[in-house]
Amino acid sequence: MKNKNPSKPQGIFKPQIVNYRSASSLSNKELKIKVNGRVQGVTFRRTVSFYAGKHNINGCVLNRADGSADIVAQGERSALLDLLRWVAENPGFSDVKSLQYEWGTPSQEFNDFSIIREDSFVKDQMKSVINLGRAMLAGKKLRVPLHTAIIPDGNRRWARSKGLASHFGHYTSVSFNQMQALFQEAERRGVKHLTLWGFSTENWKRHPAEVNAIFDLLLSIIKQFRSEAVTREYRFHHIGRKDRLPKELIDAIKELEEDTKRYNKFHVHVCLDYGGTDEIIRAVNKAIEDNAGKIDEESFKKYLDSSDVPPIDLIIRTSGEQRLSGFMPLQAAYAELYFTTVPFPDFTAKEFRKALDEYGKRERRFGGDKK
Repeated sequence: MKNKNPSKPQGIFKPQIVNYRSASSLSNKELKIKVNGRVQGVTFRRTVSFYAGKHNINGCVLNRADGSADIVAQGERSALLDLLRWVAENPGFSDVKSLQYEWGTPSQEFNDFSIIREDSFVKDQMKSVINLGRAMLAGKKLRVPLHTAIIPDGNRRWARSKGLASHFGHYTSVSFNQMQALFQEAERRGVKHLTLWGFSTENWKRHPAEVNAIFDLLLSIIKQFRSEAVTREYRFHHIGRKDRLPKELIDAIKELEEDTKRYNKFHVHVCLDYGGTDEIIRAVNKAIEDNAGKIDEESFKKYLDSSDVPPIDLIIRTSGEQRLSGFMPLQAAYAELYFTTVPFPDFTAKEFRKALDEYGKRERRFGGDKK
């Protein structure tokens, strides 16, 4: 789709975008969306049609020969924006890889929302099944990391690039919507454990205003995440020290851990006041206090904060830094590393997908020969 008017937003949709430039003052708009991914043979068109009918949106949806789907939607701009966000969240059994969209004024009026078939019903269904098979076969070629960890970096640099004080970067750069998009993308791709490093033992050296900003942000995200975790059956786990964090934050963490302890579908681990060396030293002291005597690798692991967490398969670090900074040295012994120059505030589900796709192409040997 070519954008004939450069003032109209167009491009790959980012779920956390909330401010859009208005195409005009008219309330009635037309939005054209091209959807790429697994969107054929999974009742995508029927699901879109049902959504449109419930939200007073007219237009049509049709499948293309290349496996994509096109949507033409007309209605109130706010309703069309909600449709765009909804499609980006992989409705039904779809797996949306990318969206291209274009605003415009209606060239023809639709009185309802319909499903358009370019061929006969039988040919249309056969085409959908064939394209679904292609999408599924393509997906099977990529290995999925059971446990993925993210070292979020670049908040302060991102803030300075926007003309903000560095400690304000944490308030303005990371949102619950971004976290939600990453969690959902991980779950969709088959990742079972996702770990994020929120605050290190060395971060206490930063200015108190920045430290407080980080804690305020974490508390806000954890409170918002509680409803999401219970609804989607995510289990939450804190890794790190609990004796130095603010009481309100610790109480929220413990409450969330208690509320989600029975879930096993998808695990979210957040490292707060965490350092790899600190975890090992505390584990050694726990073993000494326990009179453990001579221990091996397996018996030592039970003294770690991450004793119930599987080894890390993939570590992602944002903003161009190419080091682990002491992050989980035991758990990450054979982890694949992925470094991106994208700062964490701009690390969207699409960027996350790139990392997972790159991991899927790699061969893991664990010190042995190629299999």
